[in-house]
Amino acid sequence: MSESVPPVLPLELVDKCIGSQIWVLMKTDKEFTGVLRGFDQFVNMVLEDVSEYEWTSEGLIRKHLDQILLNGNNICVLVPGGSGPEEI
Repeated sequence: MSESVPPVLPLELVDKCIGSQIWVLMKTDKEFTGVLRGFDQFVNMVLEDVSEYEWTSEGLIRKHLDQILLNGNNICVLVPGGSGPEEI
């Protein structure tokens, strides 16, 4: 008989990413990479040492930000350890 693996809740996975690099894809044409410093039950996130990527008609534009607060309602995908669209 195989042992059952305990379920992992989504917020537990996000919690394991605190202090680590994360790649966040938004509902808009923006993406962010940075070090996750914290989040709440709505998955609002604080990132530090942030790279902001925006897809425009001219191509990919990259900006650096010291810190940012992202609204969890606009987050589509989280990629732990991801370094952004430049890795594709």
